[in-house]
Amino acid sequence: MSKINIISPPLYNIPWQDCPENSELPVWRYSENPIIQRNPVQGVSRIFNSAVQPYENGYIGVFRGEQTDGIPYIYLGRSMDGIHWQFEKNKIRFTDENGREFMPRYAYDPRLVKVEDTYYIIWCQDFYGAAIGMAKTKDFRTFTRIENPFLPFNRNAVLFPRKINDKFVMLSRPSDSGHTPFGDIFLSESPDLEYWGHHRHVMSKSSNWWENLKIGGGCAPIETDKGWLLIYHGVTCTCNGFVYSMGAALLDKNHPSVVLKRASRYILTPEMWYEERGFVPNVCFPCAALTDSETGKIAIYYGCADSYVGLAFTTAEKLYDYILEYNCAGEGEQEIGRR
Repeated sequence: MSKINIISPPLYNIPWQDCPENSELPVWRYSENPIIQRNPVQGVSRIFNSAVQPYENGYIGVFRGEQTDGIPYIYLGRSMDGIHWQFEKNKIRFTDENGREFMPRYAYDPRLVKVEDTYYIIWCQDFYGAAIGMAKTKDFRTFTRIENPFLPFNRNAVLFPRKINDKFVMLSRPSDSGHTPFGDIFLSESPDLEYWGHHRHVMSKSSNWWENLKIGGGCAPIETDKGWLLIYHGVTCTCNGFVYSMGAALLDKNHPSVVLKRASRYILTPEMWYEERGFVPNVCFPCAALTDSETGKIAIYYGCADSYVGLAFTTAEKLYDYILEYNCAGEGEQEIGRR
């Protein structure tokens, strides 16, 4: 295997299950999936497309909770092992900078990223159309909304876990007001999380069948000594609707709009009952990855069929080797995405 090192603090209690001997892909599923079933909280019919972070002696997460009235909001959950979760009954209460309640009309597909000493929640909401909302917290008791980073229409925003060249950096997927049948991944920078610019193109959909319609950000990029490992989602369309799979790429460390390598093959695609059968069938939607720098272990949290949360595993070495073996990065992707 190629040598690659994750750059992050060690995580000794990372959820883990060894790779089965017959695994052909670099990512394998937890045998006890799904880790979150239907009707997990009173008034919430389904939790999926959610993100977690290490916190104190265990884990904390922000979860897309589809209420029984069909309106999604974000709920807080806690776990000691990253597998068994306890959820707060009430959705997260967001405030403005003056402490007044400031709730989105709805909120879904959250990401949770720690930058320095602050945790940032990024989600999709209504801002006269589908757009990105953001909030910050240090204690998971108060959640202060900050300015929406982009105009509508936009989805799948993911913050990098540290500043690059003294700027906050975020991936996003410009879209339209519907269930977008197109989409590329773009990158934007900000000196202060309020004013965003220096927009750069990162990746487009490809001719590979599993991502030939659109792509979008997934987990927060993982820093390594070889670059940023990016786990994202790719979408194709069949006669029975969209199919969401997971893909992987490697971005340049200092100029992450440059795609160094990109795997032509998916790393996970819907095959299990909880991925194929649900409210929205055939969905594997990655939202978070835990990493242990000492062992190279990676635990991926992903939404399954808009009905469940699944857990999958890989290592930095397996993922990196797979990207190198099936690299299909085009010449246009290996340049700073500016025109």
